[in-house]
Amino acid sequence: MVYRGIPNWPPVWTQTTAKATKILKGELGTLNRTVMHDLMSHRCFLLIEHEKENYMGCLMFDDATFCKQIHELLQFYVGCSIEEIGNIDLSFTL
Repeated sequence: MVYRGIPNWPPVWTQTTAKATKILKGELGTLNRTVMHDLMSHRCFLLIEHEKENYMGCLMFDDATFCKQIHELLQFYVGCSIEEIGNIDLSFTL
């Protein structure tokens, strides 16, 4: 998956608590939730837990319809590891 020609997986993970600002990279944690907003139809936000801390990442897409499809697909993977999700075969979307 790409946004403006740049790979968007895995997203950069930013801690969502006020304790400290931690940024992580890689296929880490477990997916807790995905969120889309009508005003940001090209973005899908992923909320994860990693080592008992909460993080958020953002997937951006050139195509709003494809973004919505990915968002809907990820709903089935809530509770799965981000590594598992990274191994999903998306060739059917081509």
